Amino acid sequence: MSGRVLVVDDSEVIRQLIRVNLELEGFEVVTAADGAECLEVIRRVKPDVVTLDVVMPRLDGLRTAARLRATPDTSGLPIAIVSACTPADLDLGEAVGVDGYLGKPFDPADLVALVRRLMRAEERPAGFRPERTERTDRG
Repeated sequence: MSGRVLVVDDSEVIRQLIRVNLELEGFEVVTAADGAECLEVIRRVKPDVVTLDVVMPRLDGLRTAARLRATPDTSGLPIAIVSACTPADLDLGEAVGVDGYLGKPFDPADLVALVRRLMRAEERPAGFRPERTERTDRG
């Protein structure tokens, strides 16, 4: 399975880490440095899945997710938060319709599994509750 993933994170190191892990699995990866750039890029690249960091300059991940959900062209786009999330961030993400979470630091296998699951879940059933993939251990 392949598809196009838009990776949004203000850390170039994290963007490259995610890019490499997804490209090794056959995904096409496009990146953006913050939510404002994400909103510009998304119209051109038409991704299948978006991963968002929460804390970013200009436009943070949760406000970006809310804007994507409020726009008809992107309202059904699968969105994953890949961030060192607080419980409040997770609750806000759920409120704006985020589809999945992965806490930093993350296992690359968990990242790939999350993106694959979201690629398959293009149409969410009513009452869908996002998974919370939170790692508390390092191995």
